[in-house]
Amino acid sequence: MTENPTPVILTELTDDGVMLLTLNRPERHNAWTLEMELLYNELFDRAEADPRVRAVVLTGAGRSFCPGMDMSVLDAASSGARPWPTDQLPPRTRPMSFPKPVVAAVNGACAGIGFNQALMCDVRFAVPHAKFAAAFSARGLVAEDGVSWLLPRLVGYGNAADLLLSSRRITGTEAMAMGLVNRLVEPAELLPAALAYATELARSASPYAMSLIKRQLADDQAKSFTDSRDDAAALLATAKRAPDYREGVLSFIERRPPRFAGLGETPAVAPALGQEASS
Repeated sequence: MTENPTPVILTELTDDGVMLLTLNRPERHNAWTLEMELLYNELFDRAEADPRVRAVVLTGAGRSFCPGMDMSVLDAASSGARPWPTDQLPPRTRPMSFPKPVVAAVNGACAGIGFNQALMCDVRFAVPHAKFAAAFSARGLVAEDGVSWLLPRLVGYGNAADLLLSSRRITGTEAMAMGLVNRLVEPAELLPAALAYATELARSASPYAMSLIKRQLADDQAKSFTDSRDDAAALLATAKRAPDYREGVLSFIERRPPRFAGLGETPAVAPALGQEASS
């Protein structure tokens, strides 16, 4: 009997509702393949539908995060021998449309598609020796997946132009200085720190509110300040009608951790002030 091969992405769900996704081709530094892309999208779809999942941490096995497309795949695609089926795949922006927070834990090489996926995450943790590179101009390509829209909003126009035009590699330390990375931690602390951050979100923040905030962050990039302000007022009215608002207020008044329902769960009706909700 043939054993099942090791998945190219590993999954683990913590007791607190944090899904750890680990790109798992360490012998190839987690270089991207079609198999990986298909499974990546499938796992995000599953995590979105599962109310137990409240946050996702994305990292790489071994010494790398993801250095981009596997060279054998890139060679076959560039020669025309095996074109990449772009028109048959969804946009490579799944973390941005995912309604739950996604934290990247960048442990090493992060280039090309790996660079893009790190940018698509909401928050990025990295080690000082991590190597970031857009890499597109060095391969005769343009900035893919909307990165020319996203990167200037993270690091400013000048830094984005530098990284995209030159394809130069920068360390985690330089990435932190320009705002590409949110937290810089030592290698032994990277995954624990990213998981601790995601766990705090899972325990203390309303999944419903976080989903609305992610939508605001995406939608408001193309709006004026006044439009954003006015739309926020309408969205606030919607949020105040949801049970999470009452639970958030009660948990604060009663000095206890909140008990928010997961996305897709039927939330419990919040009790009146002074009445402790049942566990």
